[in-house]
Amino acid sequence: MKKRMITWMILTLLIGTLTGCAGKKADVAHKSTEPVSDSENTASEEASDYSIEDNWLHLPGEATKQVDTIYFYPTAVIDPSEGAPEICDIDNASMRAMAQSHYEGQATVYEESTNVYAPYYRQVNLAAVTGISTEERDALSSSTPQTDVFAALDYYFENYNEGRPFILAGHSQGSQMLTNVLGKYMKEHEAYLNRMIAAYVIGYSVTEDFLSEHPYLKFAEGETDIGVIVSWNTEGEGNKDQDSFVILPGAKCINPLNWLTDDTYAPATSNLGGRILNSDSGEYETVPEAADACIYPERGVIITTTTAINPVAAEGFGTDSFHNGDYSLYYY
Repeated sequence: MKKRMITWMILTLLIGTLTGCAGKKADVAHKSTEPVSDSENTASEEASDYSIEDNWLHLPGEATKQVDTIYFYPTAVIDPSEGAPEICDIDNASMRAMAQSHYEGQATVYEESTNVYAPYYRQVNLAAVTGISTEERDALSSSTPQTDVFAALDYYFENYNEGRPFILAGHSQGSQMLTNVLGKYMKEHEAYLNRMIAAYVIGYSVTEDFLSEHPYLKFAEGETDIGVIVSWNTEGEGNKDQDSFVILPGAKCINPLNWLTDDTYAPATSNLGGRILNSDSGEYETVPEAADACIYPERGVIITTTTAINPVAAEGFGTDSFHNGDYSLYYY
């Protein structure tokens, strides 16, 4: 991911919209303390309270940038113990600790250019749902997690945004939640959608069918597009025929190095650098030319030959997945 691309999109949208938005509070359809309507959500329980600062993973304090990012972290709960719940509590300590780690490895890429807001949200325990169908997992994500995500957005737009353009960003389960946001929440909040610079739905598939069902959304076709969805999943050659939780039929993909949607190869020399966690020191290190990238159109994924990190061989992801490198390999 190129920070200069984020900066360019911000400047472009600011020219067109910020003058009209500056100093105005965003319109809000419903308060965050109210349950989301049944038409939008299968959950009937009340949302977590986002007026409580402790329910935010990250708040920027004073908003000094002209653009915001709202970040939703990936799966942070993998509890295989007997009787472990399918969905964790908002104050689950292990989830919060892992979410903080995810933030450092991913969301920091947006801090140079934007004010980053990141709510905690009750999320699906991956270990408790391994083996169930995609439809069953979708139903779970559209219950309690969606209730929290929508409530967090309500509170953000009412209390923090102040009319600024914004980026949506996520990874894995967080990006799955973004498909709910794009397909449901933004459909009901056109004024917000008109200020969206881009939605980084990284590590989860955005499909042709999804875009057909939501014609008000469009997928990025180049580095100068705004108001678009940006998405990719990273794999090695060995994953081409393997099932994955995050790879869906008809997936769309853009290459994070050359910003093309075809199979034009982008060598590692075009990579501004990865940000890789050194497992020995516990520190992040910049790795120049961390990975190459080429879209495999039949699967809608990025194929890389990187040696900067090891692939993940895990149930539900295949034996040659670089799901753990979707952000880190292309960080700069």
